[in-house]
Amino acid sequence: MDTRTTIDTFITYYRERGHHRLTGSSLLPPPGDPVLFTTSGMHPLTPYLEGRRHPGGRRLVNLQRCLRTTDLDEVGDDTHLTVFEMLGSWSLGDYDGPTSLRWGHDLLVDGFGVDPGRLHVTVFGGDERVGPDLESLDTWTGLGLPVELTREDNWWSNGPTGPCGPDSEIFVWTGDGEPSGTPTGDPRWVEVWNHVMMRYRRHSDGSLEPLEQRNVDTGMGLERMVTVLGGHSSVYGTDGFEPWLRHVPGLWDLDGESLRIVCDHLRSGIVVLGDGVRPSNTGPGYVLRRLVRRVLTRLWRHDGSRTLSDLPGELLEHTLDHFGQDIGVEQVHGVFGDEERRFRNLVRRGRPIVDRRRSRGPLREEDYRYLHDTHGLPRELVTGLLSEGS
Repeated sequence: MDTRTTIDTFITYYRERGHHRLTGSSLLPPPGDPVLFTTSGMHPLTPYLEGRRHPGGRRLVNLQRCLRTTDLDEVGDDTHLTVFEMLGSWSLGDYDGPTSLRWGHDLLVDGFGVDPGRLHVTVFGGDERVGPDLESLDTWTGLGLPVELTREDNWWSNGPTGPCGPDSEIFVWTGDGEPSGTPTGDPRWVEVWNHVMMRYRRHSDGSLEPLEQRNVDTGMGLERMVTVLGGHSSVYGTDGFEPWLRHVPGLWDLDGESLRIVCDHLRSGIVVLGDGVRPSNTGPGYVLRRLVRRVLTRLWRHDGSRTLSDLPGELLEHTLDHFGQDIGVEQVHGVFGDEERRFRNLVRRGRPIVDRRRSRGPLREEDYRYLHDTHGLPRELVTGLLSEGS
């Protein structure tokens, strides 16, 4: 299955079961939310998971784009992206966890065509505060799936306080031959879907209070699911990245990791731009600026003449069309061009400053802090570009 078919299959399945599709999916959180970006499908729904009535009803389904700044240093491996999308379903005090799990199994096997023999699940096995999730254990056992019991790995929370509860994760075998081992012991088991039984509220002292409204929150990483369904070795093999990996190697000679990072960060930067963010030194704008500068640092390591103006419009259009964003290709090129000129000026001014600092000996942590705080030179620039004498 490609990306569009995967989305349509998921959304249609839940709409046939009375779920209202949500429309808004911006990366920007609601006003007053302290986080920089939406980090999960349930993030915008927190007030409704805590009991407020949702105008769409008690059964919801959505496709939400997300950005987690904590994953930036992981980008370049097989599974992590800066901007990614999550398919999600929610029961706001309506149906129970076992129903959600049975529907999940049905959708994976009959809707997506996953061989049930390639499935494995994990379930919360209990700790000193809460007993094991016997409902989920009995449901999966009745469906004939192997179950692994864990503790911390199957307890979900939305931060130090707020809604939380046991969860059940579904894994698909991606290795050659017959499945073996368990999800916690063999990385060939890839998690594709998480079902959270949101039954508690955690207070600042760590105590748990049962929620009056027992919810179910599920989240499926779209790119990861398409990777598994298509038999790809990484998320970069999916159709969402096909034009990027077709065009970028012809523009710039990059190694495997750098190619992935450049494609991811440029694609993510386009999405952030499309959601109304502009480069700045604080907040979401700083994240956008950091993405562009990380790209340029990679490009200029071996060739300072590389420029983002080389990017063909087809790549920008492909990303803007997929995410349904109303911004022109010329505007994206304009913002990227302005940021590139700013960064070139910073490199020009910063090189002698770093050289003087480095002449005293190897750079220490306080040197990196000084260069960043006093002269605005990010660590990536110092270590990846200036220190190599580019």
